[in-house]
Amino acid sequence: MRYAVLGTGIVGRTIAAKLASLGHEVVVGTRDPQSTLARTHPDSMGNPPFSTWHADHPGVALETFAEAAAFGEAVVNTTAGVAALDALQAAGGANLAGKVLIDVANPLDFSAGMPPILNPVNTDSLGEQIQRAFPGAKVVKTLNTMNCFVMVDPGRVAGAHNVFVSGADSGAKKQVTELLVSFGWSEQNVIDLGGIDTARGTEMLLPIWLRLMGTLGHADFNFHIQGAR
Repeated sequence: MRYAVLGTGIVGRTIAAKLASLGHEVVVGTRDPQSTLARTHPDSMGNPPFSTWHADHPGVALETFAEAAAFGEAVVNTTAGVAALDALQAAGGANLAGKVLIDVANPLDFSAGMPPILNPVNTDSLGEQIQRAFPGAKVVKTLNTMNCFVMVDPGRVAGAHNVFVSGADSGAKKQVTELLVSFGWSEQNVIDLGGIDTARGTEMLLPIWLRLMGTLGHADFNFHIQGAR
């Protein structure tokens, strides 16, 4: 299957690499490919520049948001929450229409420093905003409640733990669940929360997730809903 992964940060790289390892055709989307490849310094999180990762994954192309979205049969949004709507607008509504749009982003606002705040929160969510902005897309919120390495390798966390899906289209959620299973998730540990409005709840897990990471000193943990099945 052809996937467009929008975003060149560590989340996008990790998901793109996993998809490629499973035999999918993958294109990563960015605003300006030449500028992205020209960066030589680590990002704000200390990760190597994208060009270093790209050299190790020559089978993954780098294109503009619009070119990537046009290529993909499904699209994965891994851009920063505050930039997600702008990035998707650049991708183009026509290129997203009719496609499953997997949203793993969180609306974290770092403008006042750490810890970040959520915006929107409680009465709205980034997942809902994306669905309203692109009504032709089939938005599924998932994987946004854990570290990106756990997203693609749930075995990093011992024992049973859960991943959530939210979205209006049952067929799209089924397709995403099948993708999660291919990542290593047990289908019984995938919890369908319902419509895209339920993304409010999973996005609101981020403040406690960030505090847990600070307390534990690592990110190899996840949420387990006892009695879910």
